[in-house]
Amino acid sequence: MWAFHTPQPTQPPSLFNPPRTPPKLPSSSLTLNPSTSNSTPNHNQLIQSLCKQGDLKQAFKLLSREPNPSQRTYEVLILSCADQSSLSLAQSLHSHISENGFDQDPFLVTKLISMYAALDSLDDARKVFDKTRKRTIFVWNALFRALTLAGFGEEVLGLYRKMNRIGLPSDRFTYTYVLKACVASECMVSLLNKGKEIHAHILRHGLEGYVHIMTTLVDMYARFGCVAHASFVFEKMPVRNVVSWSAMMACYAKNGKPFEALELFREMMIETQDSAPNSVTMVSVLQACAALSALEQGKLVHAYILRRGLDSVLPVISALITMYARCGELELGQRIFDRMEKRDVVSWNSLISSYGLHGYGKKAMQIFQEMIHQGVSPSPITFVSVLGACSHAGLVEEGKKLFDSMRKEHGIHPSVEHYACMVDLLGRANRLEEAAKIIDEMRIEPGAKVWGSLLGSCRIHCNVELAERASHRLFQLEPHSAGNYVLLADIYAEAEMWDDVKRVRKLLETRSLQKVAGRSWIEVRRKMYSFVSVDEPNPQIELIQSLLIKLVAEMKEKGYSPQTKVVLYDLDESEKERILLGHSEKLAVAFGLINTKKGETIRITKNLRLCEDCHSFTKFISKFTNKEILVRDVNRFHHFQNGVCSCGDYW
Repeated sequence: MWAFHTPQPTQPPSLFNPPRTPPKLPSSSLTLNPSTSNSTPNHNQLIQSLCKQGDLKQAFKLLSREPNPSQRTYEVLILSCADQSSLSLAQSLHSHISENGFDQDPFLVTKLISMYAALDSLDDARKVFDKTRKRTIFVWNALFRALTLAGFGEEVLGLYRKMNRIGLPSDRFTYTYVLKACVASECMVSLLNKGKEIHAHILRHGLEGYVHIMTTLVDMYARFGCVAHASFVFEKMPVRNVVSWSAMMACYAKNGKPFEALELFREMMIETQDSAPNSVTMVSVLQACAALSALEQGKLVHAYILRRGLDSVLPVISALITMYARCGELELGQRIFDRMEKRDVVSWNSLISSYGLHGYGKKAMQIFQEMIHQGVSPSPITFVSVLGACSHAGLVEEGKKLFDSMRKEHGIHPSVEHYACMVDLLGRANRLEEAAKIIDEMRIEPGAKVWGSLLGSCRIHCNVELAERASHRLFQLEPHSAGNYVLLADIYAEAEMWDDVKRVRKLLETRSLQKVAGRSWIEVRRKMYSFVSVDEPNPQIELIQSLLIKLVAEMKEKGYSPQTKVVLYDLDESEKERILLGHSEKLAVAFGLINTKKGETIRITKNLRLCEDCHSFTKFISKFTNKEILVRDVNRFHHFQNGVCSCGDYW
């Protein structure tokens, strides 16, 4: 446990504006000779003026002729070095400050640490801190901030413990930085526990009235996926601002609760009359619409964005492109992109991933090449998007060349995400031995994402040997993830290894793990409907069931054959067919057929990979009923029309 100390009773007006107290100088230096006091020109004002004009080199020349630089002059010079990204001048200035005896001035020390942080020279920032004899809370906060922004969260928490041991009280800014430090690098359980300790300390000292502290708490819990904790903090907040609402909405949107995100947005619009949603809020709302494929809701949000004049904000535009693409309207997303006056790498990434999601791998590659041609440097996420697009389209050789070009041409070292994409690319193409070889030759720890990609590919091609190898590692890395056990059981079931199926099921039971239930969403007349199973209450459930039974009977006469192999139980065929009829996607399709007009597209989202039977069923339905059906599963879009799927049965 950490030793905590009560915060200072009087709060400073700002973290970066502590009292300006220059160091005490020798008494002799305070006595000016009347005969020389007016003869020496004072260059302080001129130096400051040159800095504001951006003429930093001239300001430095003048500094060398100024015998008594003021604290304000040094402050302006520090800020100018950071603004002009000049590390060499910054280090020269630091030496000048030290020679003039200002290196122990707490105010200037905080500015120096912030300057070095802005120049990505954390070693220099640490040296400034280490050489400071009298460290005020402002000095500690400056280093906390610098290290947190650079991703050195564990170092911050170590320093925070040290600060508490020496008895220096925290202020309200300290808490925001140490909470952010908990999620600055990897979100580990040990760091979550430290975040909870800090939370307890905040409550013990009655700091829950500070909205920025509580908002940071919400964000911390959200990053760890602790939605219930984040919601509890949010509900207990005595005061909320637009940042608080946005943080909670982002928590829901990024943690698989898009319904709750949209509901909270409606609540915010009703409750907050004085603070309108900002661009950050709208990004989260658009993400929620995208997650649900809620096209009509998304269009309403788009209209609100236009009315509020937020359509020029780049993150909002990128979110709009993604929203339309994930709702099946790829052309609308392209139209928004084409109208953009300025595009950043995030905008390009949104468009690339949009085409990849729809299975247009070659088009995604073309957009990537166009981005390079226009001088936009790709980010690591760019390569995740393009490699994913290649994987969905089966462009194996193109993907391999792209992977090789990352380091050679763009100086980007492959991360776990990139290796996971490569394993998925090769695995989907049934080149599983190559995929396994890539894992064996990795220079970094593969991690759960890479092994998960291999296991998923083994599920597609029923490779028991590699599946057992991948699942063995996954059970160690993710002991509480039921999905890995279910995938292995799927593979055993397809191989008709029923004893092994029972063994894996037993493991699920003994470890009290519950698999994620298949869930599908459909939007009808701007209202979202959710389906999990036949047991879920729905006023039209009897009508849905009878329609499904009728459709299956008629489609069997046209050649449809239920793929009962996806049922993991050793049952007779008729019982397996009954279970298949309860799949959430079939329920959503039937609901759409009942409640949509002729010629209206049915749009469905599913939280898991589309099973082989649901895929075959929906192809038949699209032809049998002359309906266009869009289904987005966890991997990609399936556009069913006239008995054909856009994926070409490659998913």
